[in-house]
Amino acid sequence: MAALAWLLIPVVAALAAALWGSWAARNRKTGDVAELAGYAKFREAMERTESGSGSAG
Repeated sequence: MAALAWLLIPVVAALAAALWGSWAARNRKTGDVAELAGYAKFREAMERTESGSGSAG
């Protein structure tokens, strides 16, 4: 029975690795649209900031 347990551990680990690998390699449908929109908002916010707010030191 102990030999069966030692054989079962790598089988369970291999199944877990296969499930994780398939989950990590899935196709993500969101694309770059949200990231590009966030970057555009960031650029607009940086352009609106005041650059002459005083001395830096």
